[in-house]
Amino acid sequence: MRIAVIDGQGGGIGKHIVEQLRKRMPELDILALGTNALATGAMLRAGATEGASGESAICFNSDRVDIIVGSIAVMMVYGLLGEITPAMATAISASRADKLLLPIQRGNIQLIGVVRIPLPHQIEALVTEVEERLKG
Repeated sequence: MRIAVIDGQGGGIGKHIVEQLRKRMPELDILALGTNALATGAMLRAGATEGASGESAICFNSDRVDIIVGSIAVMMVYGLLGEITPAMATAISASRADKLLLPIQRGNIQLIGVVRIPLPHQIEALVTEVEERLKG
């Protein structure tokens, strides 16, 4: 199974996701897709199998993985302070891959009915969900 971790800006959230995935599933094929080289580099240093940066890489690879993980902002046009382009959001949304997204709420988007829990707990739940899908 191949999983894409998509992140932008400094790659901090993606880095933490990759670290936890690698810790619990050492053999998992993790593709780091960053909106920029800084984000991709952070995820590669955290243990991603390989990585690529930018709009073309995200659009090309979104439909070539089994699962996409990251913040819900990766599916929003101009999410991550404008780093998510319309083409990226479309490619991620249209991908046949399962999407496991963290409900990180910033700016003028509020997800109603979502319990706010600390980011480390959200990442733990995400990694547990990936594990369940691998088993099943």
